[in-house]
Amino acid sequence: MSGSNAGQQARDRLAEVPMSANADVLEQVAIIAKQLRENEPELVADLSAMMAREIDQLDTDPKLVEMLGASVHGNVSTIIHVLANDIPVGHLQPTTAAVEYAMRLAQRDVPSNSLVRAYHLGQNSVMRLCYRMIEELSLDADMAMAVTRHVSDVIFGYIDWITLYVFQAYEDERRRWFGTEGNVLSSTIHQLLDSADPDERSFERETGYRLAQNHLAVILWTPDDKATDLRQLDRTARDMASRLLPEGPPVITAVDRSTIWMWVPLGSRARSVDAAEVMQRVRVPAATRIAIGLPAGDIRGFRRSHEQARAAYAIATLPGVSTPVVGFGDRGVAVVSMLAQDLETTRAWVREVLGSLSDDSPNAAMLRETLSVFLATKESHLHTAEQLNLHRNTVKYRIGKALAEIPSGRDRLDLAVALLVCEFLGPAVLA
Repeated sequence: MSGSNAGQQARDRLAEVPMSANADVLEQVAIIAKQLRENEPELVADLSAMMAREIDQLDTDPKLVEMLGASVHGNVSTIIHVLANDIPVGHLQPTTAAVEYAMRLAQRDVPSNSLVRAYHLGQNSVMRLCYRMIEELSLDADMAMAVTRHVSDVIFGYIDWITLYVFQAYEDERRRWFGTEGNVLSSTIHQLLDSADPDERSFERETGYRLAQNHLAVILWTPDDKATDLRQLDRTARDMASRLLPEGPPVITAVDRSTIWMWVPLGSRARSVDAAEVMQRVRVPAATRIAIGLPAGDIRGFRRSHEQARAAYAIATLPGVSTPVVGFGDRGVAVVSMLAQDLETTRAWVREVLGSLSDDSPNAAMLRETLSVFLATKESHLHTAEQLNLHRNTVKYRIGKALAEIPSGRDRLDLAVALLVCEFLGPAVLA
């Protein structure tokens, strides 16, 4: 059965679901919808976090996590709208965010069962919440059963329809994407990266890229609000590779409409390439961002350098970070990228180390910057003043005030790391 026919049959089944309930039932359902609406931000955040945590590959990329949240928000908002206003599901259109997220998963070669499982986990969580709300209404048994049946029919029917729709969008995009010239290597590269027993000879034969050398992994992308042609990203990638003096052509694959992965062959060379060098040697277009790993050898190095590039990418895509090039070897990136994997624990630790200096305020930010430079310059008031273009007495005053905000006895290394975390992660870890 084609996706379009299945989707239409789902619409037909749902078309009269709300209309089958009487006015008393719909009145109680509207109360539940109102409660859901009041708690919508928390519900969306909880569902998104649960899906990212429970399902493999949904939390591997900050952009995917952001798109997951937008998709969840669109679906939850639609369900609330249907419940509140007695709207036949057959009159609905899928939210743009839900369809776009499904297509992005297809481009990233994330298995379709991850997409479908996310919807079913979300359905279960929302239904359990609705059941609790129905219990709190203290209805008689018959009315409680009627309300439960109606809410279950609507939510199940919506999930049945939307999963058919987004699954078809996923399959259509997957066929289109992996049939596009330039993306044919994607499956081969993913297999080498993910397989416990990769076929190295097959990879080298299909890509023409030699694994027995050092590799430098690079990720190039454009923010979603500054979409560009993949061909332009490809040109930038190849220009960058040529300026890094490769030992042959790079291997490049597009992983979605705005992201490219690249490995530059370095032969026996293993010299690190930092962000400053890339900015100096490569003309980076205004809308392009770059994350780079460290050179490493053989298949293990091919994978490790890519892991490092993805860690740098995770930092570069955080809100408020606008640096065009971020390298895993840059100051603080490696440590912060690891701490960013558990923001809740990191946020608590930063508060324990910095006290009120971790407040999200202009004054605290000023004191953090001064103290960070002070520690980086081996606690030199003179060098701190020169770097920040301040008078020495101003520096001494700020340092004294900053240290007064911090719990006593804190190790200087802990302070330096916590300040780095605040610098990179900003509001995500600030109080």
